[in-house]
Amino acid sequence: MDIKFVTSAGRPAGFPAADRPEVAFAGRSNVGKSSLINTLANRKKLARASGTPGRTQLINFFAVGDALYLVDLPGYGFARAPVEVRQSWMRLVRNYLENRTTLSAVVVIIDIRRDPSEADRQLIRKLHVMNVPPLVVLTKADKLPRGRMASRASSIKRGIENLVPEPPLIFSSRTGEGREELWKRINIHAGRVSPDNRT
Repeated sequence: MDIKFVTSAGRPAGFPAADRPEVAFAGRSNVGKSSLINTLANRKKLARASGTPGRTQLINFFAVGDALYLVDLPGYGFARAPVEVRQSWMRLVRNYLENRTTLSAVVVIIDIRRDPSEADRQLIRKLHVMNVPPLVVLTKADKLPRGRMASRASSIKRGIENLVPEPPLIFSSRTGEGREELWKRINIHAGRVSPDNRT
């Protein structure tokens, strides 16, 4: 799969041309977003993970051939960044979500061991109002016994079920669980695969 880094942008003027569908990735800091993107790409260091929550301050664009952009948004919910920095990131992300005409879906990443935060719910509600499908992915599944995965997924689903078009997807960057299904959902929402041809 031909996936490559294109650019990092700290303001809308730095975004690449909106000439193809885009699927963005959003979640709280330290939720495993970079690891998820690397697992999707089958690359170890395509998206750089940081040990410091809130380190990623830019919007990063990755091209999937000539057909699709994967877009890594700054993490939210961090506490250490100064207020003015957090507000700047929020304005950047809000501008992207509200004005990017080629945005096809947003992968909302939640740690399966945690209940959705208010920030998660606010993002999902915002996407619902904007008519942008939120694809909820529950990461770090390998950190739970298999018997608890389904119960945690059901519990999270109950809290957001009226706002998401599809059930949350269980995912593990360590084992690769959920990778193929997430690609299917991404391709469907990006118009690369017909919903009637999911298999």
